[in-house]
Amino acid sequence: MNPAELRGHCLSYPGAEETFPFGPKTSVFKVAGKMFALSQLSADELRVSLKCESGLAAQLREAHADVTPGYHLNKRHWNTVIVNGSLPEQMIKDMIEDSYDLVVSKLPTSSRHELGWPAGERRA
Repeated sequence: MNPAELRGHCLSYPGAEETFPFGPKTSVFKVAGKMFALSQLSADELRVSLKCESGLAAQLREAHADVTPGYHLNKRHWNTVIVNGSLPEQMIKDMIEDSYDLVVSKLPTSSRHELGWPAGERRA
């Protein structure tokens, strides 16, 4: 996965937008104003930080050297994933989707419904 593919995948989710609240080098991907991914897409080593359920976050870090505690984020709920080919691309896409779903699941029912989630349902 290259930077353009990472950006495209993050933006493929309903309501996703790319913002730059931390400066022009850091892409922050949000849904309904809530962050679900961030990355310095032009960095020498591509990384993406993703929200994750705390138990799963720890399991992923234990199982994969290229999954580390979230850089400058709440390390209980965020992982930083090094995107260098060592992890299957589908695994990275699944982690992005899980991050998005986790954020959307916490939104008000009306916001989830606007994004295409059935009213009252929490998928994450």
